[in-house]
Formats: sequence, C-alpha cells, structure tokens
Amino acid sequence: MLQVHASLRYLVFAAFVLSAFAALASWLVRTQRVSPLGRLGRALRAATEPVFRPVERRLLRLGGNPVNAGWWLVIAVAIAGVVLLSLFDWAVRTFGWMYAAFSGGPQGILVASIVAAYNVLFVALMVRVIASWFGFFRYSRWIRPAYVLTDWLVEPIRRLLPTTGAIDFSPLAALLVLWVLEKLLLSLVFF
Repeated sequence: MLQVHASLRYLVFAAFVLSAFAALASWLVRTQRVSPLGRLGRALRAATEPVFRPVERRLLRLGGNPVNAGWWLVIAVAIAGVVLLSLFDWAVRTFGWMYAAFSGGPQGILVASIVAAYNVLFVALMVRVIASWFGFFRYSRWIRPAYVLTDWLVEPIRRLLPTTGAIDFSPLAALLVLWVLEKLLLSLVFF
C-alpha cells in the first residue's frame, strides 16, 4: 500500500510540475518574451493551447481574464492533487479501521457503527457551518443533505439558546452534544 501511495504522490507532483511548465510556456508566449510566430513559440502554443482552451472558456464565463488560465490550471491541479491524496489516505485508514472493527466481533461492529455515525454527523455539521459562511443555505442543492442529517439536533438547540445577533452558536452546541452522546454510547458498549 505504501508503494501505491508513493506512486500516487509522484504522479500528483508530476502533474503539478507539468501544469506549472505549461503555464510558464503559455505566459512566455502571451507576453511575447518568446516570439509567438517563431518555431519555439508555435511549438509552445501547439502544446499548451489544447490544455488551456477549456480553462479559458470557463474563465470567460465566470468573468475572469483568460490570460490567467495557466495559473488557474496550476492552482486547480494543486488543489485536486491534495484532495486526491487526502481521499486516498482516508480510504486506506477507513478500510483498515473497518477491518479491525469487524474482526472484533459484534462489539467491534457496534463501536464502528457509533464512530461512523458520529463522523458522518460531524462532517455534515461542518459542511453546514462552512457553507453558511459562503451564502449556501438549506435550499442549495449540494448543502441540503447536511441540513437533512443535522436538523434533528440543531433546531431544538436553536430554540433553546438565546439569540446572539448575527452569530449562531447552535451548531457549536450541537457538536458538543454530539461528542458527549458518542462518548456516552461508547462507554455503554464497553461497560
């Protein structure tokens, strides 16, 4: 598994370096530091234009400057690489953890179920809070599942807590209640 992880890291790093070189080549041609009509300029344009064309179209639709497509591609490759490596690490840890839990018999399965439910609810609460910072609320298509998963806990707490102006402490209180509930259930399983 370590070899797969190391190979994946090298692959992500190679994609990042290639995107940085492509962005640099495109920038050299666009700023005319390399003649766009010369042999090198034509070769650089032929190599980079198919890669940057979709990024430029997307930037234009969003109101951005297509000249910066190369650097946006570098940023997107870096973020995608970090997300890919994180998801791979998470999957390996989760499968290892689940294997250990299911090897522990019924008690291990119950513990795994409690911890998995806690993790899902924790992530849903975090998504709910962070999405609200960016103006995505209950009726946003991608955020709706987080509200569906957490409303049973957040809404009663919201009714009990006094209002504090623009800051809503009910998700924080819900995290605390969720944490206590997980610890209580785990202690009952091991009792």
